[in-house]
Formats: sequence, C-alpha cells, structure tokens
Amino acid sequence: MKTAREPGFAYQAVYRYLMRLIAESAGDGNARLPSLRQLANRLNVSISTIQYAYSLLEKEGRIYSVAKSGYYARAVAQVTQPAFGNDLLETVYVNARRPGMRLLSAEDPVSLQSLDSPLLLMERELLRQYPRQPLLLDQPCGDSELRAALAARYTTSPRQCWHAEDVYIGADLRGVLEILVAVLQLKHATVLVESPCDWLILRLLQAAEVRVIELPLLACGGLEPQRLETLLKTESVRLILLSSGLSMPRGTQVPADNRDIIAGLLREHGTWVLENDCYGELGEGVDGERLRDRLDPDRLLIFSSFEKIIGIEAPYGFVLSRQWKNEMLRHFLMRSFRLSPIRQKAIARLFGNGRIDQHLHVLRRLLRECRAPMIHLLRERLGDALQVVEPQGGATVWVRALRPVDMRDVFQRLLRQQVLIAPGELFSLQGLHRRHLRLNLLDHSDTGLAGAIALLGDALRLAPLE
Repeated sequence: MKTAREPGFAYQAVYRYLMRLIAESAGDGNARLPSLRQLANRLNVSISTIQYAYSLLEKEGRIYSVAKSGYYARAVAQVTQPAFGNDLLETVYVNARRPGMRLLSAEDPVSLQSLDSPLLLMERELLRQYPRQPLLLDQPCGDSELRAALAARYTTSPRQCWHAEDVYIGADLRGVLEILVAVLQLKHATVLVESPCDWLILRLLQAAEVRVIELPLLACGGLEPQRLETLLKTESVRLILLSSGLSMPRGTQVPADNRDIIAGLLREHGTWVLENDCYGELGEGVDGERLRDRLDPDRLLIFSSFEKIIGIEAPYGFVLSRQWKNEMLRHFLMRSFRLSPIRQKAIARLFGNGRIDQHLHVLRRLLRECRAPMIHLLRERLGDALQVVEPQGGATVWVRALRPVDMRDVFQRLLRQQVLIAPGELFSLQGLHRRHLRLNLLDHSDTGLAGAIALLGDALRLAPLE
C-alpha cells in the first residue's frame, strides 16, 4: 500500500482495495465491511481517507451504512445468460447460485425448520459412547441400526413388512437411483412415469437411455385408469414409477378410490412398481394408507431420502426391496459409499425416540401457514392470469397460466429482473406442462412476496402467446 501514502492517491488505493473485498464477499449476501478504524490501521492511512472512499462507494450504490453498526456490501447480481447452450434446467441451476437472485424456483421444505441441530447433538452424544471405535464390520449397504429403524417404519402389517436386510442406504439419492437403474436393467426398457415428475429423476432416466412414457395426472391428482390399462396391455412395461402419498411438484394426493383402482390394475398385470416416497411424510390429511399398502410387496421397490425432512446434514438416499438382493449388494459394494456410521446411528435414534415424528408434525404446520398467504396473494393479484392447484402438502405451489403464453418468454423476462422461476416443462421429457409453473416463495418477506408476484404478473401479461 505504498501508493496509499501518496497525497491525492490514497483514497483511490483504498477504493480499489474495498472493491476487491466487495467482490470476494459477493456470495455472502450483504456482508459487513471493516470499520473505519480497522481499515485505517490495516492500510496505514488516515480515517478521513477511509471515510472518503466509503462515501464514494455508497454514492455508487455498492455499499450502504447502518447507524451504530457500520458499512455493508450490497448484494448485487450480475445477471447474464450463461454461455452453456439452451438447456433450461442448466440455466436454472446456474442462475440459482447468483447473488441477489430472488428464487421462486427453489424447493426446500426444511428451510423453515430442519433437524440439523438435534441430529448433530445426538451425533456428539454417540461419539462419547463410541470414541473413535474402529469399524470391525464393513456395512456397504448402510448402518444396521438405521436399516432396522427404516424397516420398522415402513412395516404396516404382517404382509406389508420389511426387514433390515431389505434396506439399502447410499450417500445420496442420485447414487441410489443410478444403482436401481443398473440393477433393474432399465436401459432401453419402457418405464411408465406419472407426470409432472421431479427433474432429477427424469434426467437420470434420460441419461440411462430409458424409454419413458409419461402419464399426466388428472385434476383430482390420480391417474386415468383406462389409459394405464391400455398401456399395460400394449406396451412391454418394465415398471411404473409413482408417488407414495404426496405427488410433487403438484403437491396433491391420489384420491382413495382412484388409488384402489390403480393398485388393482397393477396387481392384475403383475407390474413392478417403483414408489417415490421422498415427499410422503410432508402430505396432510392422509387417510392412513399409501399406494404400497395395496400392492404386492414382492413386486415393489421404495426409494426416498432424509434430506427433505431432516436437512442437508442428512443427504443419504435409501431404497427398500425384497428382491434383487445379490445384485443390490454387488452394486452397493462396487459404489463403496463413504457413510458416517455415527451419523447414521444418530438418525436411527431420532426415529426411535419419536423426535422425527414431532419435527414432522411442526414442519407440516409451518409449511401450511407459509403457503396460505402466498396462495391468497396469487389468487387476489393474479386470479385473472393463473389457476392455482390447491396443494395438500410440501413447500411449493403448482400454477397454470390461463392463457397459452410463451412461458420461456416469461422465464427470460423475470430472469432479467433477478427473479428465477421453475417452468413446468422442466418436469416433463415430452413437452408437457408448458403452461405451468412451480413457485416457491417461502424464503421471502411479505414485501418481497408481493413484489415478486407483481413482477410475475407483469411478465405473464407481456409475454406473447405460443
């Protein structure tokens, strides 16, 4: 900082130094900057020189001051289109990580309340019981205590029962799903999938060259039995992928009568069923039965993850299957997932002592309370532009444009204003749901919510028709 001591140029050097600090803190939101005295001592210049540099940055809108607190870097996003092609999902992922972006595309139920802290407390307690104990027995499919806890949780009757040996735990959901694709030999096979469907699952099936036939959900949340029966008779269907209780991103549950009809058809045709239970614990007002309770457990696989109900400290995915034991074990051995046995034991204890059930009861209530004002505002402000699908759980709202607008244009208009949405076409491989959006506003204040909805309304009204 020798130049900082030169008359007339000291503030310029301080200015450049602060610009570097602001750039380095861009990913941390509105980061606090050093005080006048701290920076004067650090750079060996006068406080008045620091004050002048701060004043310049404040006038330029790069920082702001808070009385009796100090100066803060303002989160400013440089919103530019990523030069990675026209892949919509890639664009969503890239822009979701840009500072200052308002995320109406996110899907994170535990942002309201996670179990990370209780989990880590339980883990520390277990570490005192098992102090750096060497693993005498390799457990490639997961900790035996957690496998037993999951088997007990999914057992509902002497017929619909599971054992620890039927449970396989992996490092994350993607890894578990990739193993399922390999074990079930789905490459070039035909798989029926309810639609809309999670984009992670769709892209994984697409990458594995699986032939996907999408079954659009009816307005009631169920499937059309006649169409399903026709496909089961005319196509060589390897398996069907359905949601357990809550179908996301619609956030709806299958009515009991439709569920019984669908289950009857699947039993009659001996169809293998892969059940997605990632969101099953977030559904409200369930009648106590799931699709799996009506199916043949010997032709059923169930997959899920802890992340949606516990938090990022529990990213593990798992699958339950009575069949394919040798193949499952072989693939899990080949993957060599590195899982913390203590953390798995901690999750098992949270299941065992009822802590997870208490947490889910509160989480479902919080989600419902946060969705209500969002849905009210959507209907009040955009009732002439959007139809809201009433959710029965989860952290998002599925909406449909009443006009056939070009949703890509809506997406781009909002992106230029630092607002990110999740267009419905992301949840289909066959161009379905082009008039739909999945919205999430749980991370925004009431003021931010109203402003984001106003911007969405403007984009919908200005967008051209398809």
